[in-house]
This record gives sequence, structure tokens and C-alpha cells, in this order.
Amino acid sequence: MIEVLYPDCPLMKSFESSLVQCIPRLRRYARALTNNPYDSDELVQDTLERALKKKKLWREESELRPWLFTIMHNILINKVRRDSITPPMQELNETIEDVSTPPDSVWVIRELKSSIKNLPDDQKQVFLLISLEEFSYEETAKILNIPIGTVMSRLHRAREYLRQRMNTSNNSQLRRVK
Repeated sequence: MIEVLYPDCPLMKSFESSLVQCIPRLRRYARALTNNPYDSDELVQDTLERALKKKKLWREESELRPWLFTIMHNILINKVRRDSITPPMQELNETIEDVSTPPDSVWVIRELKSSIKNLPDDQKQVFLLISLEEFSYEETAKILNIPIGTVMSRLHRAREYLRQRMNTSNNSQLRRVK
């Protein structure tokens, strides 16, 4: 569509192709944040739409991916604020498990997903951006518009929480097996 509107603009083609390359990572991060395929697809679509509308605000010398994640973060914050006024309908819990996953690993994956889901939002965002999306501390701070020390603190608390949850869960699982 962009190519039809701007057929002679190589910058627009390069922006669009870079945008398309970012979609899988945007989807993965959105899915991890929302735990809902419908909401995550909607978040990605809103992010891409806003990026196309606000393309003039993107600086060519900067990377596109952190800019897109910043847009996604801002959209999510706005949605959370809106939903706090009018809560969304409850979604059915769904289980997503890979059939090829060994049975003893399925339990660990479930526990980890559940633990990540239970992290406070500020810690979850930092944890996912650094651990899942492999952003640096500096990039994460810029995306979330917080100081780098706050990123490090939230990441530490998230990792500590997950470590404690997984240790507690492992101990209770071992007791059930005995």
C-alpha cells in the first residue's frame, strides 16, 4: 500500500521493509505482555498503524525496533488506563503447549509462564524487553522512558521473584513425586 502511495520514494520502501521485519518480535512481545492472541494482535496492529502515521517522527539515524517498542509501550499504557475505567470482559484461559515438549518440561514451562504472568507490570515489561527481546539496559530505559537504574532494579526484582517462585514450585513438585 505504501509503495502505491509513494512509488518513487526509496526511503519509504526501506522504512516499510524494516517495519515488516520487526513484526515477529513485536508479536512475541505483545503476546508475552497480554497473554491473549486477540489482544496481542490488536496491539501489534495499533503499533504498526501508529508507526506509519507518525513516520515523520522517526529519526533515520536511530534504530526502528526500539522506536516501535516505545510506541507499543505507550499504546499499552493508554489501554491499561482506559481499561481501569471500564474493565474488559474476561477471556477464557487457554493453554498453549508444544506437542514436542518433553512431559517433564511441560510443568516447568507452565510454572514459568504463570510466574511471568504474575509479575507486576513494570517488572514484567523490563524482564521481557531484556530477556525475551534482548534489548540492552539503555534501550529498555529509553523504550520505557525510565532511568537505567530503575531498569536494573526492576530486572533484579523480577529475576529474584521468578527464582523464588520456581524454587518453591520445584520443591512442591518434588514432594508430590515422592
